[in-house]
Amino acid sequence: MKENSHDGRKIGYLRVSRENQCLDRQIDGLSVICDEMRLERISAASGSRPVFDGLISELRRGDSLVVWDIDRAFRSSLDALRCSENLLERGIGFQIVAMNLDTSTRHGRLVYAIMAAIAQHEREHLVERTREGLAAARARGKRLGRPPKLCHSELLEARRKLEKDEISLHDLATQKNMHPWSLIRAIRRLEMSSPKSEA
Repeated sequence: MKENSHDGRKIGYLRVSRENQCLDRQIDGLSVICDEMRLERISAASGSRPVFDGLISELRRGDSLVVWDIDRAFRSSLDALRCSENLLERGIGFQIVAMNLDTSTRHGRLVYAIMAAIAQHEREHLVERTREGLAAARARGKRLGRPPKLCHSELLEARRKLEKDEISLHDLATQKNMHPWSLIRAIRRLEMSSPKSEA
């Protein structure tokens, strides 16, 4: 494939998963080399990335997409490699600042393919370790997720009040700082797990 000349706009793409996640490193790394920057606050696993998709469609021959690192723009190494190939076919450059990598060169494409595969391997390994850790915790009887708002005795008392019409579901849920449906589900789980003598 011929080496490409990219003398158009350099547009940086910045992504963070959470509202409070710091952008300083990405901004500092991209602002000195980019003509424009686009920010997206969304999880990498999200099925839709409107800012990223819009930017890819907007890029024209001679432009360059610039990201701080692979995982700031792509879900997987396969996703990254496909996008990179598509950009190259359209005459659009792709730079990864943290790697000092430009995929418009043969050397850049080779190194990028290797690094993307390694990054994907690390992500899959992390997911696998997380699943193993959760399975081990469940096997030890550890409860996962957020703790319940109401303890066992509180749920029993809530159920008694509702059964005797001492209070409405809405008012009781308001007292407990819960949504009515959440309170009903908690009581149903209690009924499914409790001995008949507690009914």
